[in-house]
Amino acid sequence: MGGTTWSDDHYRERARLRARTGSSAFAYDSDVKAGQAAARVHRQMDPLGVRVRESRDSDAHPTSHAVAVLMDVTGSMGQVPIILQANLPKLMGFLIRRGYLQHPQILIGGIGDATCDRAPLQVGQFESGIEIEDDLGKLYLEGGGGGQTTESYELALYFMARHTSIDCFEKRGRRGYLFVIGDEMPYPKVKPREVAEVIGDGLREDIPTPSLIRELERMYHVYYILPRLTCYWDNPVVHRRWVDLLGQNVLRLEDPAGICEMIASTVGVAEGVVDPWRVEEDLKAAGSDAVIARAVGKALGTTVKGHRDEGPVAALPDSGAGSGLTTF
Repeated sequence: MGGTTWSDDHYRERARLRARTGSSAFAYDSDVKAGQAAARVHRQMDPLGVRVRESRDSDAHPTSHAVAVLMDVTGSMGQVPIILQANLPKLMGFLIRRGYLQHPQILIGGIGDATCDRAPLQVGQFESGIEIEDDLGKLYLEGGGGGQTTESYELALYFMARHTSIDCFEKRGRRGYLFVIGDEMPYPKVKPREVAEVIGDGLREDIPTPSLIRELERMYHVYYILPRLTCYWDNPVVHRRWVDLLGQNVLRLEDPAGICEMIASTVGVAEGVVDPWRVEEDLKAAGSDAVIARAVGKALGTTVKGHRDEGPVAALPDSGAGSGLTTF
């Protein structure tokens, strides 16, 4: 996937058309809630039986760079998933215009709870064009969840570790970017039964979540974004758990409408394009809203001086993606 090219004009024209017709940008979720579609994962976002989601170089995108954005769509997130859906389509153009990544390819996904939800995991394709908006429109905002400050984040991380293949890493030794947006904690381990039911792999044993994250971090810079307006925004246990798992890569965003700027600026800092102490000024220069610029600058300013990519790393041997074997 990822063979098309982003167009700001195309994006704006789509928005104007929806405004004229009164249609929703989130057609699948609207259809489900109107009883016009079954309450389940959209078939094109269903991870069951998927061997791999690919981010590949092409003539149009010779140096593709994978960026994955997975959002919690359970009840504790309130209206935040809708705010995120409305703002994420701007991410592609922002990354390109600001020169943070030349050829980003963006994957969109949704996270629920495998213990009780109809849609515990939704995963799109890596896209280079307006298809990112199409995938956002296929998300089912179930609003369920387990209700115990835990959701199946670890299942989403398992899919990304074992079922994605990205040329930025495999050809150039540069890690992709993975952003998890939520307000709860992962379960302590990946369970074979849930993996079999949701993804289709045959795991032999549990995988502790910390071990899985270490595996995933070979291929991706992994970040957790905790947005305000969610139920557990101020929960110290949730924050501490993610800090234990990801260290400095835990970001608290006071204005969820700034998700595009938050992700783009984090990438810019990691790529060495943006000074971490001048994020707010950089965003204002790009025309961003002052409140959003301040919120993003504050979020990144609370981390250490930078997350700059340390440069190319040696590509690792096949980790058994899709094999169902635990390999550490």
